[in-house]
Amino acid sequence: MRRVVCFGEALIDFLNTGQELADGAAHKVFTQFPGGAPANAAVAAAKLGADAAFAGQVGDDPFGTFIIDALERYGVDTSLTLVHPDAPTALAFVFLDANGERSFSFRRDRTADVVMTEQQVGSDWFVGRPILHFCSNTLTDAHIAGVTRYVVDQARSGEATISFDVNLRHNLWPRGVADAEAVNNLVRQSDVVKFSKDELDFLCGGDRDAYLESAFAAGLKAALVTDGPGDIEVATAESRSTVSPPATDVVDTTGGGDAFIGAVLYGLSLQDDVTEFLLNVDRLTSLVASAARCGAIAVSRKGAFPSFPTFDDVANTWSVQ
Repeated sequence: MRRVVCFGEALIDFLNTGQELADGAAHKVFTQFPGGAPANAAVAAAKLGADAAFAGQVGDDPFGTFIIDALERYGVDTSLTLVHPDAPTALAFVFLDANGERSFSFRRDRTADVVMTEQQVGSDWFVGRPILHFCSNTLTDAHIAGVTRYVVDQARSGEATISFDVNLRHNLWPRGVADAEAVNNLVRQSDVVKFSKDELDFLCGGDRDAYLESAFAAGLKAALVTDGPGDIEVATAESRSTVSPPATDVVDTTGGGDAFIGAVLYGLSLQDDVTEFLLNVDRLTSLVASAARCGAIAVSRKGAFPSFPTFDDVANTWSVQ
């Protein structure tokens, strides 16, 4: 089994779980959950049985302690998780509408996750040709974007497989909209990329086919394009297929995509030749179908870490070894 190294932000999701009345005024109630897309992916993979590590930084505060304890509780290796003595842990307030769809308000100014340095990236991170997974939220300012590019360069030098979940949060970017070229530069350096349909539409400049052809020519092996409850597109340079996710009663969409990509990472970690697997659209489609079932389970539960399925939850329907 290959190691899965998830790099990026770990933060606290304060999830709006209701409201209370006081003196006739409604006050929103928030419940603290550990979160951050790369941390979520590490937990989702670990709960299925992957050898998963989280590489990132939290603050030396109660929130950082809570995150590390939660990662370890769910079987994630935290030996690559750093603690900054002064910078605080990042926070996100998550608001849910009547359909369980999310909106976010972030507290992420000079937080521990964005002040990491290249010197903190260990030479041991990529021993044994692991799978590196990251997201775009460590591209939102020049400093942490440079560290992210350095991490990817080191991973490629170590012959790691590169997994990129685009996961755009436009309100984290200085101008309120993501820098498409900064994101696309790393799409072209990755082996497998997960886009939502909206993300792909934003990044492709109006021509999806030409965009994907260019990415495949640069070295991308597989693109996975999700569309909420709609069909998932599985694309390689030579083939296309689709997967229909199972219907589910949506409670909270927080972490649904991370449960999906965590399951993909787990499936890839079982492969002797990951590149060959990614180019085999039939086997990859089978993995995506299993991962979609993991995502469906996650959105039927509240929160992120607690919502992710264990392998026992999906063993009867898991179709890839």
